[in-house]
Amino acid sequence: MVRKNPMLAIFTTVFVDLLGFGILIPVFPLLISPGPFRVTPESWSATESLIMLGWLQAIFPFCVFLAAPILGQMSDRFGRRPVLALSIFGTAIGYFLFAVGITTANIPLLFISRAIDGFTGGNIAVANAAVGDISTPETRAKNFGMLGAAFGMGFVIGPYLGGKLSEPGISFYGLFDTPSWFGATTPFIFAGILALLNCLAILLSFPETIKEKFHAGRIKASQSVMNVVQGFTSDRLRVVLLSSLLFSAGFTFFTSFFGVYLRNNFDFNSSKTGDYFALVGIFIALAQALFVPRVAKRLADYQVLRFSMFGNAAMMAVYFLTPTTSQMWLYLAIPFFTFFNGLTMANTTSLVSRSAEPGQQGQAMGIYSSVQSLAQVPASILVGYIASDLTSNQPLIVSSVCIAAAGLAFILLFRPKYVTTQTGAPEGLSSH
Repeated sequence: MVRKNPMLAIFTTVFVDLLGFGILIPVFPLLISPGPFRVTPESWSATESLIMLGWLQAIFPFCVFLAAPILGQMSDRFGRRPVLALSIFGTAIGYFLFAVGITTANIPLLFISRAIDGFTGGNIAVANAAVGDISTPETRAKNFGMLGAAFGMGFVIGPYLGGKLSEPGISFYGLFDTPSWFGATTPFIFAGILALLNCLAILLSFPETIKEKFHAGRIKASQSVMNVVQGFTSDRLRVVLLSSLLFSAGFTFFTSFFGVYLRNNFDFNSSKTGDYFALVGIFIALAQALFVPRVAKRLADYQVLRFSMFGNAAMMAVYFLTPTTSQMWLYLAIPFFTFFNGLTMANTTSLVSRSAEPGQQGQAMGIYSSVQSLAQVPASILVGYIASDLTSNQPLIVSSVCIAAAGLAFILLFRPKYVTTQTGAPEGLSSH
């Protein structure tokens, strides 16, 4: 009998997760823009529509924040296989309900669908645990490298597919035009079918990877809150997590609003928005593959963070100052933005790991993940209140200020007292 290899199922789980995240980026602006897929009432002002969109985007990271540690505990108790299958099935249901919500302009259903996806979507932590179960010291870097590849591919292909599947009559490199029935619901139906196939693959080809299940103790529903409290009361992690909180909030101001900004200021349709974010994803992957390792040979992770966050803040300011009469600066900023972004994400992950208590790196990464999810919630909500109308660029300057504050807090407060001697960013799955 041929031994089943679980890596393919784990790879596709992470890929589908990030694919769904990326698909949303070009579609969300359609929900509040004039056209057949607008879900907000005609009587709503642009500001009211933006506020709704902000709350809709916030519900997913909030539910991930609450559920991810619980899914991790459940996978320790019941096994990785059933928890992964359940979570990816929930993701499929969330996608299908979101498509129905768009078709019927049912705003409460849109919120319910995103909540379902969030509560069942904290499966990257379970995927990481499964990789840890099956990896030997010799294969660990390779296996986590595969997860990193799935992460990157999902973020690149997701926006591209979201843009192409949501726009009818778009030429596909001159080979054919997208069908007339394509619209805002098509990407979610596609992603839902893909998630169901992934769920089937897990049930059929994924062997249980945990050797000894943990049955002692109760599942702690408040683990996510406990994670954050524990992180910010730790002398080792407090400053790094504070900087990460501010950086993640600032980056969320950018990602949650920029699609709307491109559509209403530069006349980007959903296809062009998807292409733009896919290009950003490609450059982030190149930055992580080409520049991060080279910089890591010369500078420690905390030394990189002393300038990379300010570089990110400067790039947000460039986007803020870009004249709406020219798209050139939008594209010229991408290599610089992704260079600093890649350095910041990879080296923050490295520093969290190196600052943890010996033998508690996994716990520290779980706390870091909780802080990132938590930061996305208020930032997503505040976007609608900060932007005065659909063509406003105020969220971009708020993004710049938040990221600059992250860099300033790091420079003023961080001291490399607790970090281990290993320098540089680690290989494997970076956070988003």
